[in-house]
Amino acid sequence: MQAANNCGVLYLVATPIGNLEDMTLRGIRILQEVDLIAAEDTRHTGKLLHHFQITTPQISYHLHNQGDRTSELIEKLQQGTNIALVSDAGMPCISDPGSLLGQAAIANQVTIVPIPGVSAATTALAASGLDTERFVFEGFLPIKDKSKTARLEELTRETRTIILYEAPHRLLNTLISLEKALGTTRAIVLARELTKIHEEFWHGTITEAIALYQSDRQPKGEYTIVVAGSELTKEIDLSESQVKGELQQLLAQGLTRSQASKQLAKLSKLSRREIYQLNLND
Repeated sequence: MQAANNCGVLYLVATPIGNLEDMTLRGIRILQEVDLIAAEDTRHTGKLLHHFQITTPQISYHLHNQGDRTSELIEKLQQGTNIALVSDAGMPCISDPGSLLGQAAIANQVTIVPIPGVSAATTALAASGLDTERFVFEGFLPIKDKSKTARLEELTRETRTIILYEAPHRLLNTLISLEKALGTTRAIVLARELTKIHEEFWHGTITEAIALYQSDRQPKGEYTIVVAGSELTKEIDLSESQVKGELQQLLAQGLTRSQASKQLAKLSKLSRREIYQLNLND
């Protein structure tokens, strides 16, 4: 494919998240036909290319060189070079450094053609058994505790199913943070090693997941976390007695009084401070 403005085309090529048989025929053809492959890790992608006998040259494009490399690749595209962008696994530009190149391509009127394929988020969601009608993808939570707490507080009233990514060495810390924000009984699915030999889906509550990994079990592999949405339904102008009942339920789920008061202030004429000061012993 050649764009009308004589620029090259930027192809966003999805790659397998584990099982090489998930590579699409179209994806293989595009990787064979383009002039250059921009890869997050050329060694990792090299194994994929070798498996499918693809000899197209590679250039690295990752978080630590994307500043300079983006302008270099845009210049090549403007000169008519067709480039395929791939990440280590899944769809490039989704929770991935490649999004910067995609944005730059659009800004420079370079044609983008997505070559879809497997995604860890939708793969885990489909097999989770949780609601798939409406969902929200949050990717990786912030690493810093303050930023993570703020993000999770935004999700306390999220009624859609929530999808997260997490590295094994941060899994337990993230589960503990989820329990503080969302409560102890929220349903959760931990999916790991997706499409690989040791693929696993663990189902339970957030508290049960914490107990599992506080025992002798060690987190292994990259995790996709699927969390049930909030069941707190929105009511118009909750009465004081209704607010007290909701407050008691949220506190029982593990939310702090401050977090629960902030949530309920949106559903009542009472302010966050007034809700915080309610006497639940009346």
